[in-house]
Amino acid sequence: MAVSLQLQTPPYFGNTVVRDKTLVRIKPFIGSHPPRRSNLFSQFTQSCSWYKYSVIAGFSHQIMASSDFSRKRRYKVSSPRANDSAPKGFKPKPTNPRKDQRTIEGNEGLNPSISTEFVNPTKRESKIHTIQQLAVPEFNQRAESVKNDIINKKEKVEAIKNSDDEIEDDEEASRKLKLEIEEKLRKKMEEELRKKEMEANLRIQEIKNLANETFLKGEKVFCYPKLVTPDQEIEIFLNRIDSSLFNESSIFIMGAFNDWRYKSFTVKLKKTNLSGDWWSCRINVPKEAYKIDFVFFNGQDVYENNEMKDFCINVEGGMDIFEFEELLLEEKRRELERLAKEEAERERELEEKRKIEAEKAASEEDRERAHMEAERRRGIIQQVLEKAVKFVDGVWYIEPSEYKGGDTVRLYYNKSVGPLANVKDLWIHGGYNNWKDGLSIVEKLDKFVGKDGDWWYANVVVPTRSLVLDWVFADGPPQHATVYDNNERKDFHAIVPISIPQDLFWAEEEHEIYKKLQTERKLKEEEIRIKAEKTVRMRAETKERTMKTFLLSQKNIVYTDPLDVQAGSQVSVFYNPKNTLLNGKPEVWFRCSFNRWTHRIGLFPPQKMLPADNGMHVKTSVKVPLDAYLMDFVFSEKESDDGVFDNNHGMDYHIPVSGGVTKEPPMHIVHISVEMAPIAKVGGLGDVVTSLSRAVQDLNHNVDIILPKYDCLNLSNVKDFGFHMSYSWGGTEIKIWFGKVEGLSVYFLEPQNGHFWKGCIYGCNNDGERFGFFCHAALEFLLQSGSHPDVIHCHDWSSAPVAWLFKDQYMHYGLSKARIVFTIHNLEFGAPLIGKAMAYADKATTVSPTYSREVAGNPVIAPHLHKFHGILNGIDPDMWDPFNDKFLPVSYTWENVVEGKKAAKEALQQKLGLKRGDVPLIGIITRLTHQKGIHLIKHAIWRALDRGSQVVLLGSAPDPRIQNDFVNLASQLHSTHNQHARLCLTYDEPLSHLIYAAADFILVPSIFEPCGLTQLTAMRYGSIPIVRKTGGYTMKHLRMQCQIQCIDKFRQFILRIKYLSIKTKAISAWYESRDWFNSLCKVVMEQDWSWNRPALDYLELYHAARK
Repeated sequence: MAVSLQLQTPPYFGNTVVRDKTLVRIKPFIGSHPPRRSNLFSQFTQSCSWYKYSVIAGFSHQIMASSDFSRKRRYKVSSPRANDSAPKGFKPKPTNPRKDQRTIEGNEGLNPSISTEFVNPTKRESKIHTIQQLAVPEFNQRAESVKNDIINKKEKVEAIKNSDDEIEDDEEASRKLKLEIEEKLRKKMEEELRKKEMEANLRIQEIKNLANETFLKGEKVFCYPKLVTPDQEIEIFLNRIDSSLFNESSIFIMGAFNDWRYKSFTVKLKKTNLSGDWWSCRINVPKEAYKIDFVFFNGQDVYENNEMKDFCINVEGGMDIFEFEELLLEEKRRELERLAKEEAERERELEEKRKIEAEKAASEEDRERAHMEAERRRGIIQQVLEKAVKFVDGVWYIEPSEYKGGDTVRLYYNKSVGPLANVKDLWIHGGYNNWKDGLSIVEKLDKFVGKDGDWWYANVVVPTRSLVLDWVFADGPPQHATVYDNNERKDFHAIVPISIPQDLFWAEEEHEIYKKLQTERKLKEEEIRIKAEKTVRMRAETKERTMKTFLLSQKNIVYTDPLDVQAGSQVSVFYNPKNTLLNGKPEVWFRCSFNRWTHRIGLFPPQKMLPADNGMHVKTSVKVPLDAYLMDFVFSEKESDDGVFDNNHGMDYHIPVSGGVTKEPPMHIVHISVEMAPIAKVGGLGDVVTSLSRAVQDLNHNVDIILPKYDCLNLSNVKDFGFHMSYSWGGTEIKIWFGKVEGLSVYFLEPQNGHFWKGCIYGCNNDGERFGFFCHAALEFLLQSGSHPDVIHCHDWSSAPVAWLFKDQYMHYGLSKARIVFTIHNLEFGAPLIGKAMAYADKATTVSPTYSREVAGNPVIAPHLHKFHGILNGIDPDMWDPFNDKFLPVSYTWENVVEGKKAAKEALQQKLGLKRGDVPLIGIITRLTHQKGIHLIKHAIWRALDRGSQVVLLGSAPDPRIQNDFVNLASQLHSTHNQHARLCLTYDEPLSHLIYAAADFILVPSIFEPCGLTQLTAMRYGSIPIVRKTGGYTMKHLRMQCQIQCIDKFRQFILRIKYLSIKTKAISAWYESRDWFNSLCKVVMEQDWSWNRPALDYLELYHAARK
């Protein structure tokens, strides 16, 4: 392609270098310019004055181009230009009208910004014309200068022409080189075609050979190539005539990779040219494949599946099955993350929608309330207006008589006609609109001498938006006045003569009320939101601390690094054999798996543990799979399966794993109990059933409770209560009711024989018969309803029969999946039944480790110590929460415990009529039985009163004699120590909360106490428990939970010494070391007294029972 340009220069060029009209061709140029040519042309353009002046003078040329790039190379030379010059190329300028008729033939201008080639004039393809004239006044002088400059540079132009000849030579060489390259490429392509043709022939021959071999072997399928590798295309062949598809005209292959778990496909086969009846299709093998699984079918319902075994081809050199599992898990993890983000976004949108809808509803409610309030006020004001006047002759009047809101008026009062006749000073206490804003006008009156009588006056500014003024007169300012004239208790009222129309006023008033209600509501909602967020944050922090404590609880034996084990990570396990059965063994071997020993990988090979840096521990490392949620391990002295094992007393060692793609499958736990708080509570049993169930449910397990439907149930705490089903058993109909209690699913059994229509829970002559019938009916309900729980948890003597009834009967009827866990809450009642349940239970517990040791020698317990465990109870953090307790005047946490308890103490003193003051307050909340140490309670009350303390007791006695004894004591104390002692001999849930918060000390002098929730509740509210060393009250367990650095201060309150001496020390510490005492209250509040940790222990027990 050549581009021809004809140029015509403007006038005054004179003699030019090229004398004839010349065709200029612009040739495309690819590549770099030869240095010598580039430098030459650059020098030329820089020194050539016509080039410079052509820009200055504004020369303009019209270019008409044709192209022919097949023969010549484009040659491009860049040229410098001034910073402020126009872009390269030709640029039109205004013409000079005096010169536009002059044309110089044969003078062609060169544009140095492009390469040019001069050719014979006879081959010109366009003419050069003058298209514009110069319009510059000084053109003549400049043109002359350009002319002279061109003449002086003639030699350089000749040099350029010579250089163009050299370019022609270079182009000829380039053309020859191009032809040589093209020839080589042609030969190479021919060679490749011959090679491909040979490969294709070889492929065809190999396929024919494979087809013959497959046919001779009596097989139906082969693939090419025989060795299948990842990330390649293969061809699969089927001999239709030997298959079940021999009569089918259409054949498809349906398959997937890696045991049918990855990238399924369906492809139609085509008939091949091979001899026989071979059909084939091509399949792309992904790089993740280790196996191809497939069958053939006709697209409908006729299959060739290798006699129900399917076809498969192994893929060599790629992933193995374990690597592929990791790949799937990683994909699942990413998918779960994506789904979690989408779910969070949906939840955010739904929450936003709920907020908008709630705000709309609340706003409408505010508007309705504002309307009702405005109407109420309007009615009252209307009544006042009807009674109001402009003056009362001889008593008061206002000047001027016509005024409006914002005006200053003078109010006159005749002192002599009312009760203030003899006072020295007069004051007005006033407001407006029936005292809407309270006392808003306060002025002192001055004596007025211009009128007969004892007249006084005050200048008053009338409030804006006033319809009526309200006032009384007094002998002094507010809070200092003693004598009033209030118009015989009716107050004084004056109509404001000039006011806005009533309808407009009340419309505006309604709007103001509405805005005020909205502001108040939003402030309250914000307070609730902030409080709720803080509650969630505190509970999360508490759970995190508890989990850390749980993981560190056996650090003297085993721990991991990092402590928080993450799925997909490498973790080191440290073990101290000196504190275990393997003490002194020359070797320690580590045996591990995941997910309660059920992980797909199975049991890992034993690993020999090596000495750790600290010298006491040995260690090993494990890669945690992405689908792990729990790490399981034991230790042994040998690599083989014989020898000594440390399996944590049959429980194994378990470490939770976070961040996995698989969650632990939920267990189904059913509690069969005769008590449940708060609807059927007598003692601690009811609290444990409710609180433990909630804590386990919060850990994502399914929990149900089966309870008798007493006629004395407090159904106000049961949500969604309704009839569920009925069945016949034991000669009577049993109705089943269902409801939600504290978020738990509860099934209420109501036999129509009247066993639970007694008006009480305990206390009937046939309690054993009643509860035995209930246990049998509960198991029958599980059977007839088709329930298959993993664990059945029964409690104390009252539901002990569940253990042997299940094992002797129901596990053979279809409930074989379940395991029995039995908890002893108090061995003092029903020991024979408890002993029988211990024999039948898979696992048994009691309510504290200390109590388990105390009763270990009991004949009903001793034979079963191998399955007997003590787990310290907790308290319900929602039921007992000083930060969200509706029964307290001020909510508080450990951060403001001093202020919160002070407010509670003042509220309790006021409620019970005790003397208001900052004195030690001893709280006693208990059932009045001999077990609870009632003789010590009486003695402690008198000792506390002697030290100036106040004592509040809340409780009742099931024994009438004990109840009467305390009634007499109450009468005596209320008579002699009325301002310091109160005995409330009843059950009062709200009062118990207030006592826990108000008391400095909670007295719990039990003779024996299996666990004792009272001291835990006390510390939750920042009260210090004073206890005896028994059951759950030992120093060891409280110290372990408290984790107090300076434990000596706790020793003074959690007894390891005599009860009475500690009582004296406690009160002395309150008087003498208040700062220290307050810090102790903060410490006990910071601890986790909830079911967070006990629930984890119970879950381990449930799993051990199922193992």
